[in-house]
Amino acid sequence: MIAPMTLLVTALWMPAQEPAPAVETPTASAMSAEEHIEAGKAAFKRKRFAAARGHFQQAVDASPDSAAAHYYLGYSIYKIAEPKRANNPGKQEAAGHFAKAYELDPGFKPSWRSRG
Repeated sequence: MIAPMTLLVTALWMPAQEPAPAVETPTASAMSAEEHIEAGKAAFKRKRFAAARGHFQQAVDASPDSAAAHYYLGYSIYKIAEPKRANNPGKQEAAGHFAKAYELDPGFKPSWRSRG
């Protein structure tokens, strides 16, 4: 068995390793509204409604006048609230986002296809 002091001395004498280079991935705050919408749609398709909701909320925050962001946020909120009682506050919140989406763009038609 190696004595703890030996391990400490060995560790101090070993050259420090260089940290791995940072992978440049956009942080959630650095993503555009459109990127959040695309990430949200991908999460939604995998039935990860809470993650989708987070992306769609960030899309709304980044672009409050985006009909798409409001629609998809409303739909993710609805899917989370769906198994609950009929007048669940989540369903009412979802309806508000649907209404906002169609107020912003009366001709809005959702598309679940990726743009990439």
